[in-house]
Amino acid sequence: MARQIPPPEARSRRGQSDDDIPALRWLRRIKRLFSLSVAGMLLLAAGLFVAALYLRSQELPATKVMQTSQMFDARGDLIDSFYSGQNRQLVALKDISPYVVKATLAIEDQHFYDHIGIDFKAVARAALVNLEHMSKVQGAGTITQQLARNLYLSHERTWARKLKETMYAVQMEMQLSKDDILDQYLNQIYYGHSTYGIQAAAQLFFGKDAKDLTLAESALLAGVPKGPRYYSPYYNMDNALERQKLVLQTMVNCGFITQAEADQAAADKLTFRPLTGKKQAVAPYFRDYVRSVAVEKLGIPEELLDEGGIRIYTTLDLKAQKLAEEAVQKQLSKSEELQAALVAIDPRTGYIKAMVGGRNYDDNQFNRATTGKRQPGSSFKPIMYLAALQKGLTPATRYQDVPTVFTYNDGKDTYAPNNFGDKYSGEWLDMRRAIAESNNIYAVHTILDIGPQTVVDMAKKMGFTSPLNPVPSLALGASPVTPLEMASAFAIIANQGVRAEPTAIVRIEDAAGKVLYQASPSAAKIIEPSYAYVLTNMMESVFEEGGTGSRVSSLMKRPVAGKTGTTDTDAWMVGYTPELATAVWVGYDKGKTVDAIESHMAAPIFAEFTEGVLDAVPPKLFTIPDGVATVYIDPESGKLANADCMKNARLEAFVKGTEPTVACTNRSGDSKANDKLKRGENSSWWNDLKRWWNS
Repeated sequence: MARQIPPPEARSRRGQSDDDIPALRWLRRIKRLFSLSVAGMLLLAAGLFVAALYLRSQELPATKVMQTSQMFDARGDLIDSFYSGQNRQLVALKDISPYVVKATLAIEDQHFYDHIGIDFKAVARAALVNLEHMSKVQGAGTITQQLARNLYLSHERTWARKLKETMYAVQMEMQLSKDDILDQYLNQIYYGHSTYGIQAAAQLFFGKDAKDLTLAESALLAGVPKGPRYYSPYYNMDNALERQKLVLQTMVNCGFITQAEADQAAADKLTFRPLTGKKQAVAPYFRDYVRSVAVEKLGIPEELLDEGGIRIYTTLDLKAQKLAEEAVQKQLSKSEELQAALVAIDPRTGYIKAMVGGRNYDDNQFNRATTGKRQPGSSFKPIMYLAALQKGLTPATRYQDVPTVFTYNDGKDTYAPNNFGDKYSGEWLDMRRAIAESNNIYAVHTILDIGPQTVVDMAKKMGFTSPLNPVPSLALGASPVTPLEMASAFAIIANQGVRAEPTAIVRIEDAAGKVLYQASPSAAKIIEPSYAYVLTNMMESVFEEGGTGSRVSSLMKRPVAGKTGTTDTDAWMVGYTPELATAVWVGYDKGKTVDAIESHMAAPIFAEFTEGVLDAVPPKLFTIPDGVATVYIDPESGKLANADCMKNARLEAFVKGTEPTVACTNRSGDSKANDKLKRGENSSWWNDLKRWWNS
């Protein structure tokens, strides 16, 4: 048979290398990648298998040792030891209410019985949410991870700790059953108030065993561990109940209960046991304030405060604290319901030296010094007058003291304030007299001339965070604020216009002495020193004859400036020396009207406390800064006094450039006063010295 010769095209293809054919090249690459992937997966599986065998064979570490945490005052003296023991009563899982188990799983770890210690779905979901918000909004820790952290690790926020936590969680899942892990978790978890475990929590909050907890009670308790300081009903009932509703709704979403059951549980009235058997601590309200600052602002876990052996060094002066508590108790001794609050700050540093939040901490833990907002009344007026001085008003600015109906808001609204006791002199008053006598007509004239928003802006610059309504009544202290805000604001005036940030914690150290936090409070000039001094000089008149603070002038043995304030339900005294600014509030929690005697109780507390704290400190005049001019003025005209009108002349301090330059005329002279002018006795130090000596 003749040999067939393939066509030229076939011969050409047959002569090609396989590598020259594209399809074959891609097939070979896919085959290699598949082989490598399979090999990699086999190696990964082998590695995970070996790691699993290793973790299963290893013993879990010993649990961490708890240590007592302590809090010290400014001198290093011990204020209090945070509860070092644990209020814990172990209970088996079968003896815990099923509602507790379901509520805890719903709010803490919905896939607990499905994961291996790590909930990858939750991790992915949290990562997406955090990425969306560009910050850590959600976490993804399982119950097993939380238990591992509580048992074996510290609360430091590092990747190394997180890696160990994950490793221990997987190891626990291998060595323990799910029920064993849940059992340990419910007996380990922290519910606040030095209480650990569901049985102790059930006894503390409701006086019953864990097995008897209702759905409503279980949901509330399940919400507490997220933040005991924030969600405990003993600290904040509103937050606790809102958290309870969230837990109940989450249980509905998980299919654990029906919507009807959730609604009924949310409506159930809960009865809590009072906190009893707690040792009365020194400065208990301050202690709670320090804890809240450490936890909420500095990020220190509450568990670390109670069991981590940390040391908190504070600004408190134990001597000042004792004097504050004694002064409050002395004034309130004749009333069973009357409450009081006191905050004292060193204006030079912003350090809180004393704090009283109520008459009896055991009866009521609500801190009226830091969270109790009440109308400050006329004690708020210096904030307005400071803004007025900056707007060009001066101590010689005059308004007539007569009943007045003021119009504002472009004439759309009216406001008719009353003086105390409906008393009106009919005279033209200057700013010093208006401050000393706490004249309301003058104050409203002032705020309307400079604008209420100007006062709000000044208050915000001075550290007020409470909402302030820019209306004429703001001049009379109609917007509620806290004693801490008032003390801090007056401290700025005492410190020549510089705001030293209010500070309670100086330093926090861990058990090994490592510094966890070091305070670096800011200091900023809010107003020029000359304005602060001029206002201080006028506020000294409050304690002179005719001033609203003259009742306690005999108790004060040093220069002091301040302002009283009264409303139907509140009595205030806020004042300062160069070394100490103090705010005192007296009133009833339920807004009961204070009577005539009770309305004068704040001033004696202020006076006795201030003199007691500074008894070893020599009296000190307020420093006169640059930019202040002192001249004799005629109070009746507000003009510069001269030989024609010296009979009632008064030496007054002004911001330089705002003092009167026009002299009064046609008034009878006073040769003695005129001689004083000639001798140069119009200097401010001479006037201040005389004022102190006469007081």
